Amino acid sequence: MESKFQLFRDKNIGSLLFDEPMKNHTSFKIGGPADVMIIPNSEEGLVNAVKLCRENGIQFYIMGNGTNLLVRDGGMRGAVIKINEGLNNISRNGNNIYCQAGALLTAVSRFAMAESLAGIEFANGIPGTIGGAVTMNAGAYGGEMKDIITMVRALDKYGNIVEFKNEEMNFRYRGSKVVDDELIVLSIEIGLKPGKYEEIKAIVDDLTYKRTSKQPLDLPSAGSTFKRPEGYFAAKLIEDSGLKGLRHGGAQVSSKHCGFVVNVDKATCEEVLDLIKVVQKTVKDTFDVDIETEIKIIGED
Repeated sequence: MESKFQLFRDKNIGSLLFDEPMKNHTSFKIGGPADVMIIPNSEEGLVNAVKLCRENGIQFYIMGNGTNLLVRDGGMRGAVIKINEGLNNISRNGNNIYCQAGALLTAVSRFAMAESLAGIEFANGIPGTIGGAVTMNAGAYGGEMKDIITMVRALDKYGNIVEFKNEEMNFRYRGSKVVDDELIVLSIEIGLKPGKYEEIKAIVDDLTYKRTSKQPLDLPSAGSTFKRPEGYFAAKLIEDSGLKGLRHGGAQVSSKHCGFVVNVDKATCEEVLDLIKVVQKTVKDTFDVDIETEIKIIGED
């Protein structure tokens, strides 16, 4: 296996991890091995890794911090390219913040607070990287990434580095142009407003309390398992269906927040998927409402 990916080793792209368990790189702590995980050490390393994969017919998957992923037990074939520490620069230019795709969303929020810049308080505590947040138009407590992004730099499927303004990004609920056009986010610019540190911190502290008091952050999960059905709240539908705390193997509908499926005891992907199907069917039978998964399910059985 290692010989197949020797070409990556020769290009100083970054770290290479062979037969790497994906459970070590996802917040769900679930997932079989990736043939190879590439962790680029720079934007150039990322671009070169993608180029080599494409030129040599190697399938690849781009991931960030693995906070919205459920990886199947058979793992991932080809290469998994993980964008994190090698691309996590954050800097300020006036009222704008520039950040690379691997920067953690919470780190960017904390940076803005330290700089007394307001507008991204909603993002504090949202797990994951900037790249993933842009891809899914992450949001919470009334704010979304589309509200603050002014520019997105990305690598397109032809190998070109392109830039898009906010209005070109087709932001929507848990989606964007990144998904539509198979883009790979490299960096973004967000536009904020001058504020008072004490007021910004008060908002951040309040939202942090709401998140920690209501969400099962003490157990492995991939965040909110289900999308919000139009006109409903997924968690309420699940609880009102009598599914709170329902367990299947090592997977459980959280007894703290029914919108989360959590890993309580070395759950397998199959156990999580089986439990999700039970939840979806029960809610459909009880309320005639379809609830779709928000988490991304990847890999092989």
